[in-house]
Amino acid sequence: MGSGELSSAALPRGFFDRPSHEVAPDLLGRVLVHGPVAVRLTEVEAYGGPGEDPAAHTYRGKTPRNAVMFGPPGHLYVYFTYGMHFCANLVCLPEGFGSAVLLRAGEVVAGIDEARARRTSPGTTRTSPGTGPASLGSGPAASRASGDSPASLGDGPASSGDGRTSTGTGPAGTGRAASGRVIPDRDLARGPARLAVALGLLREHNGLDAIAGASFVADIADIADEADQRLTGIPHGAAAMLEGLPPEAASIRSGPRTGISTAKDTPWRFWIDGDPTVSPYRAHVPRRRNAAATSVGGASRS
Repeated sequence: MGSGELSSAALPRGFFDRPSHEVAPDLLGRVLVHGPVAVRLTEVEAYGGPGEDPAAHTYRGKTPRNAVMFGPPGHLYVYFTYGMHFCANLVCLPEGFGSAVLLRAGEVVAGIDEARARRTSPGTTRTSPGTGPASLGSGPAASRASGDSPASLGDGPASSGDGRTSTGTGPAGTGRAASGRVIPDRDLARGPARLAVALGLLREHNGLDAIAGASFVADIADIADEADQRLTGIPHGAAAMLEGLPPEAASIRSGPRTGISTAKDTPWRFWIDGDPTVSPYRAHVPRRRNAAATSVGGASRS
């Protein structure tokens, strides 16, 4: 994180009452608080509305799954993907438009012990009892309109961030992934699934108002320099979006969104250049057809 202090001033709802591709770069450096953990956002992706963005969950209109995206701005849209991960988004535009920004990565700036415990406790990425997945195998906030491969959940599904595969979980309280590797601070929320785990966001938080909780955050001027104290004064289960510490405009980069096959060249992924918590970009890789299933000049048998 660059020099300067994080501001605990609340973002107004009007901040999100704009097109997602305008909100997204302005979200960089802002802080999302949920309970005892706060994350400064370093990477996000914008997704448009119905009929506008083929990569968005709302491309074909409103459904029970994406209904929150059609609600008021500033609410969390949390969905389940890959049969094991949750991803979090912030709704944009007025009610009825169906647009959001996917939160791809960030730096844990408060509650780091809690975030690490969540990342290393088995089951923290799963849906809670009695809540099944919304649509397994679909992707980000928007994501795959046709069920193709979802965007990378960090450094790819179940990746450790250094190319080694792991589940991202390990013995509770060890601070280690299942592989035995100690999770570096930079990897705690490096990728959308990791970010959701670090913040403790699950199915029941879909639709949570990320603006209302800001009224509980203590004023930064009245509290000591302890980040955990000055940023996380909200009740259990509430969320807040704070001004944080936006980066210099010159350090903001944009490019294609991660891992999507439709609208793949739309430059609506935004990140802070050089920040170690930003996840690696990966282009969509089409699934290979089984060569044995198709004979030369013949039809597929699959």
